Amino acid sequence: MPSFKSVWVVSMGHLMGLFDAPFLGIAPTRRIAMLRYAEFHRVENGRIAETAFFCDILHLMRQAGKYPLPPQTGAHLIQPGPATHDGLLYAATPPEEGTQTLDLVCRMIGAINKHKQFSGPEEELAQHWHDDMCWWGPEGIGATYSIPRYIEQHQRPFRTQLADRAFNGHIARLAEGNFGAFFGWPNLSLTPSGGYMGLPAGARADMRVVDIYRRDGRKLAENWIFIDMLHFLKMQGLDVLGRLKP
Repeated sequence: MPSFKSVWVVSMGHLMGLFDAPFLGIAPTRRIAMLRYAEFHRVENGRIAETAFFCDILHLMRQAGKYPLPPQTGAHLIQPGPATHDGLLYAATPPEEGTQTLDLVCRMIGAINKHKQFSGPEEELAQHWHDDMCWWGPEGIGATYSIPRYIEQHQRPFRTQLADRAFNGHIARLAEGNFGAFFGWPNLSLTPSGGYMGLPAGARADMRVVDIYRRDGRKLAENWIFIDMLHFLKMQGLDVLGRLKP
């Protein structure tokens, strides 16, 4: 497990443009398109030494009318930034705020690993999440709102339809002010047992995941997630982009 002592800069949002030419085999629409992205830059001596970039290609395919999967459990949205409109941190923040955020994220991760100690998922989540949490999930799963709907539309399918989950660790885990983030390459290895994202049981596969959080007081209020779905699906024999070729 890394010591998480390095310096990282994180950016997340949408790249907007006119979809006027083929991209990765996706036919253009000549309309506005939004490409969700998150990027992590590790900085050494004032220069970028390493970059991790994630983008949601399935989200772009949905906008282009080329969605390749069964209906997802959550909602398809052009996802907003923080509800508090304060996600761009131009000035220094009190170090204790970032420490509090990172501690909360780490305790939440620990609760996932100890979830059987709770009476149920509601009790587990209530330890670290606001009741009206917003979970901005990746295309293939979708976005959901409130603890009960998060359980119904993401947590329960994830825990019951993906077997033999193994945590591989995070490359970066950081926080500044009320915002925290992590990513792994991969975070998880697991085996789809049937039903997840509407797909049949499949081969063991990796999930490369980004999580970005907003803390509100003593609990988490918002969570943005990116997963390299194309890689996850290809490891199971489903080449999403390959199927677009004539």
